[in-house]
Amino acid sequence: MPASDAVDQPDQPWNRRRLRSTNERLLLDRLRAAGSASRAQLARETGLSKPTVSSALAALEEAGLVREAGTHTPERGRMAVLYAPDPSAGYALGIDIGRGWLRIAVADLAGEVVARSDVRNRARTSGALADLVVGTARQVIAGSGTRIEEVAHAVVGTPGVYDEERRRVRYAMHLPGWGRAGLFDRMREELGIPLEVHNDANLAALGEYSYGVGTGSRLFAYILIGTGLGMGVVSEGRLFTGAHGGAGEIGFLPWPGRQKPQTLEDAVSGLAVVESARAFGMTGQLTAKAVFDAAREGHPAATRAVELEGERIAHTVAAAAAVLDPDLVVLGGGVGHSVDLLLRPVRETLRALTPLRPKIVPSRLGEDAVLLGALATALGTARDVVFERRSTVS
Repeated sequence: MPASDAVDQPDQPWNRRRLRSTNERLLLDRLRAAGSASRAQLARETGLSKPTVSSALAALEEAGLVREAGTHTPERGRMAVLYAPDPSAGYALGIDIGRGWLRIAVADLAGEVVARSDVRNRARTSGALADLVVGTARQVIAGSGTRIEEVAHAVVGTPGVYDEERRRVRYAMHLPGWGRAGLFDRMREELGIPLEVHNDANLAALGEYSYGVGTGSRLFAYILIGTGLGMGVVSEGRLFTGAHGGAGEIGFLPWPGRQKPQTLEDAVSGLAVVESARAFGMTGQLTAKAVFDAAREGHPAATRAVELEGERIAHTVAAAAAVLDPDLVVLGGGVGHSVDLLLRPVRETLRALTPLRPKIVPSRLGEDAVLLGALATALGTARDVVFERRSTVS
């Protein structure tokens, strides 16, 4: 018998271990997707034999991956024990690094947030910001009642695009020094947790797909309008990031300026709203929020600035619609919080610009979109890591 045939025989120890692991993962995934179930129900739904289901559940329970979750007594038959995944088998860490705020949360394997902290980003240097991230993450983990070794994976959302080869972030213009090489390596080492880095708009899109208005969308674009401008694209539940991670960096699109060439980010951002309001006659210490608040009260200059912002956002949506043909466009970020004022000028301008008119809605998650996207991404890896760790030990 050829050696290759011998490997595939079911009586080989390695093959039996692989089969047991496959069965255990099948049951765990079913319990995680559809809720608690009895042995008999799992056997019916998976096609596995009842003895196989019992053996796999026993192994999962011994590994701490599932636990008893009550009982069920059918109209006919004996009482059955229900099983469910044990959410405390491991944890995931989500980190949202923004120009104004740092948001960090720990979630169990069921996706339930068990601890969270939102702190002002007052760091003046990239090193100070890295220290703030590490220190806050440690505090959040300690406050969750878990040990740092139980956190299986972490995901960071940041402006810009992470260059894995050069170990640095590119295009993060609003975070001084953030492009310095090795910052995230340092954070990984000091935290002692596997950590991956993603663009914040991409994570916001994933967060909105997993928990918000993007659920069920075939292809949607999340436009993040705040200190800067970015876009995340989710197609069939998966991020589209392009060949080098730069897909969605729409802030670099050219925009015709009166005195010099500008980018779309110069025209569509919180700073652009403030500059427009000043140009129309508003004075004082202005922020984008102050301009939108004044527009709600009928201030003429603020109203004109908001109208102009809506028109410019419509150009952004028109570009996305022409290239991507999304069924949904979600507006989020700091400026996106004022979509109640922006939707009318956006839609009216879009009708004049293009026959392509996707549905436009505000973000349901608001300022939590990036953080929840980071957690959703981290959980996907954490569940795999925890299963491998515990099933191997057991």
